[in-house]
Amino acid sequence: MTTVLVTGGAGFIGSHTVDLLLARGYRVRILDALLPPVHRGGQPPDYLPADAELLVGDVRDRAALRRALEGVELVVHLAAYQDYLTDFSRFFDVNATGTALLYELIVNERLPVRKVVVASSQAVYGEGKYRCPRDGVQYPPLRPESQLRAGQWEVRCPACGRPMQLCPTDEAVVNPHNQYAMSKHAQEMIALNLGQRYGIPTVALRYSITQGPRQSFRNAYSGICRIFVTRLLAGRAPVAYEDGRQLRDYVSVEDVARANLLALEDPRADYQAFNVGGGQAVSVLEYAALAAEVLGVDIPVQVPGEYRFGDTRHIVSDIGKLQALGWQPQTSLRQIIADYAEWASRQPDLQDYSERAEQVMKAVGAVRRAAVLPAPAGSRLC
Repeated sequence: MTTVLVTGGAGFIGSHTVDLLLARGYRVRILDALLPPVHRGGQPPDYLPADAELLVGDVRDRAALRRALEGVELVVHLAAYQDYLTDFSRFFDVNATGTALLYELIVNERLPVRKVVVASSQAVYGEGKYRCPRDGVQYPPLRPESQLRAGQWEVRCPACGRPMQLCPTDEAVVNPHNQYAMSKHAQEMIALNLGQRYGIPTVALRYSITQGPRQSFRNAYSGICRIFVTRLLAGRAPVAYEDGRQLRDYVSVEDVARANLLALEDPRADYQAFNVGGGQAVSVLEYAALAAEVLGVDIPVQVPGEYRFGDTRHIVSDIGKLQALGWQPQTSLRQIIADYAEWASRQPDLQDYSERAEQVMKAVGAVRRAAVLPAPAGSRLC
């Protein structure tokens, strides 16, 4: 029986991937540090199956990672650090250095690992792909702080300054802007390049905003589903940054787990990066309205004119490359929200942690206030 190591396997995406691997007949080992805020008191979550072996340890710990790799043939590397805080070095330490150590051990100790799937992120695209009526396809830089302070949210052509139309972003060009995105791009380069050089088939999966049951409501720095749902369940209004017209695509964690398995099992994916997304552009305002409808509450979204510094205006992934291998997103956004709300409502320690997270992000300058001016309607896809 083939043994698969899932780093971060006690977490959100990891645990769903573990479930699917076990259902497919794999032997599964988990390496997870069980750190807060996702895990409390270093205790494993009750949803972890008993027939998955759990090792508690950090992917940056050489001894712990080496122990976890013993007898392993396949690796799904999901352990990561993500939020909007300014502890920049931690992003690269966990996401990049931990990945480099994985390949270092495989190569130097001649371990029989025959494939690695690495979790990357849609964030590596930054503002993504646009089309200017005059200058054609553009990959614009980060919006300047002066523009955001003035409440001028839309991205303009870096060549002529005109408004542009958003396009679905394929895998061809990356343009990371914030600390998380840069660390994920670094992780990708380490994995794909070292994998190619040393003959270790590797796949990087760039997840869009992933949502569903087991997404911890204690980590309230990011994650629209958990933040909006927990606020609505507490009778509080969801809060939209900028003008709420930002476009994103959202994907179910079950669909992401299936993508992980496809990448692990299909040799056509080797040494490539793939988008894993929902295939539909949805604005934040549309999301808030749908969440309130699903939960059966009449609580309108608030738009206080604040923004997350370094955030992307719009980003929607083109998923055609992964679809060509036979993968399709199967869960609607309505069902994603309903499934998360049902799961969260059953948790005995359910709370709305968003207010405290907001205070922290404002204190470190991750959330700032604009002098909001009238803004045009948000872009739709080209």
